[in-house]
Amino acid sequence: MHPTHNTLSENIRTQAVELLNKHLAAAIDLHGQVKQAHWNVRGPGFIAVHELFDKVAAEAESYSDLIAERAAGLGGVAEGTVQVAAERSFLIPYPLRIADENEHIFAVAATLAAFGQSARDAIGRSETLGDADTADLFTEISRGVDHQLWLVESHVAPK
Repeated sequence: MHPTHNTLSENIRTQAVELLNKHLAAAIDLHGQVKQAHWNVRGPGFIAVHELFDKVAAEAESYSDLIAERAAGLGGVAEGTVQVAAERSFLIPYPLRIADENEHIFAVAATLAAFGQSARDAIGRSETLGDADTADLFTEISRGVDHQLWLVESHVAPK
């Protein structure tokens, strides 16, 4: 840990940084997965879904920035290389050979839901650690992921 005047104990900061880095890897993976869908989607709703996935990817990228800056601000090291993300992400690998817009919508929605659930779990873990600010960061991310999930799932016609 780097020296800091942050008043949280080093023990709390160390554990929070570990939690943040876990989610940093997944946020980088999430961004990559949504870009994969963006680049490869095909179907009658192409332009709408293509542009939606680009916006969702931008949001995912903003989550990784928030997470990394919090880790660094706590005196930790933000471990955010693609190699680290590939090694540590808890997300299920994205199916590379799909093209159909509905399959991409399903895959992106599932990935968003998994990341969102983990962010909600991280809220509780951060609160248990005594780090309300990291809990607040994960609350912001969770809210954002839920919004993106709603936008993606809105492209599925009701039955």
